[in-house]
Amino acid sequence: MFSASSPFSIPNIRLFIAFRIFFNARFYYPVFTILFLDFGLTIEQFALLNTVWAITIVCAEVPSGALADILGRKYLIVATSLLMMVEMCLLAFVPLGNSTLIFWAFLINRILSGLAEAMASGADEAIAYDSLVAEGNPEDWPKVLSLQMRLRSIGSIITMTIGALIYDPSVVNKILAWLGSPLLVSQQITMRFPIYLTLVLAVLAIITALRITEEKKEDSEDNDFKTSNALKMTWNAGVWITRTPFALAIILFGMCYDHILRMIVTMTSQYFRQIHLPEASFGIIGSSIALIGLLTPKIAEYMVKKNSPTVNMYWVSGISLTGLFGLTGFFPYWGLLPMALIFVAMMFVSFFTSHYLNLITESHQRATVLSFKGMAFNLAYGLIGFFFALLITHQRTTATANNPDWSQPAIEDLAFHGAIGWFPWYTILCLALTILYCRFRLRGSDEHKRKNYPGSEINNP
Repeated sequence: MFSASSPFSIPNIRLFIAFRIFFNARFYYPVFTILFLDFGLTIEQFALLNTVWAITIVCAEVPSGALADILGRKYLIVATSLLMMVEMCLLAFVPLGNSTLIFWAFLINRILSGLAEAMASGADEAIAYDSLVAEGNPEDWPKVLSLQMRLRSIGSIITMTIGALIYDPSVVNKILAWLGSPLLVSQQITMRFPIYLTLVLAVLAIITALRITEEKKEDSEDNDFKTSNALKMTWNAGVWITRTPFALAIILFGMCYDHILRMIVTMTSQYFRQIHLPEASFGIIGSSIALIGLLTPKIAEYMVKKNSPTVNMYWVSGISLTGLFGLTGFFPYWGLLPMALIFVAMMFVSFFTSHYLNLITESHQRATVLSFKGMAFNLAYGLIGFFFALLITHQRTTATANNPDWSQPAIEDLAFHGAIGWFPWYTILCLALTILYCRFRLRGSDEHKRKNYPGSEINNP
């Protein structure tokens, strides 16, 4: 099927792509916010739970990466898939009616999800890249990333379309009637359907993780599990990042973009409501946006070959700010265009950070360094989630004081509009500070100015 020279002839590369698809393409994503609310949670609890999720990742990210480098990456990948299955089981089978029990189920779900995300973020990518170095050409990594992102987009198209449809009881009841069934289902039943299907994906992720192979480490005292080894490896990776200006710049710029864009994407369903889109269309819209993911990785692959990292950073800045300023208009229907730009920018950030960071990181600490990246990204995401909740509260209080005769839904809408209006200016401030600091650290260096950045030889000394 693949030529011997193709990176996709390597079994671990194919399994890496399959694992990413099963782990990330989840049926409940198009109704993510609504799902929490329909279970009986409030918007404040939703924000709190996502902050807990991000904090869990921050606490587990680097230790999990160090353990992956010491014990073996496969152990963490298998553990990740098992955690995914448990977190889905909690939501699939928690009884309704007891708000306290539901909150605790979602809280544990968010903690387990954060642990799974932390374990997967460095381990799966590191084992795939090392397999490419050992059995192929590391310069083919952009091709691997490109195909992986495009196939994930296809998976997202399928899961988001199906997930949104089966979440809607009217659609499910029409299908049952067409099949000749007299059954009628309610929202309390159909809201679990996307969770059940995601549980199936968790089982497939477990099967895929078990098939991944990893070269066993030679038995030696240094490879025995010791807490001191994990701490030493974590410390060494952190020191390397701080002493490698280009690596630090990659992480800082990625963090700057990621936490802002991801916060916007988290609130996608609420934004769609504000631009007068029916909830039944969310899955189709999400699938349509995911189609962009079929083209964006190929563009990113071309950009890393033709542009310097600095030029690519400028492109991401332009796309991000255009999208963020466009969102503040809340243009009915046309507001989909700036949201599409947000998704494009997120894909570029993911592609560029993975590409450049893998090129300059040595194999023995790759998972740990990638975990530092994940920790930084999720720390920023957790903080912006917390402050966004405070901003919404402030906007709601102000709107209520200025418009005492308005209804509560109108107040909530006004508060949301006001909060979104802060994002472009916050982004400009973050970018300005990041640029100033990175220019200071990169002075006298040309790494960030090179085209077709030659970093593969670093991994093959």
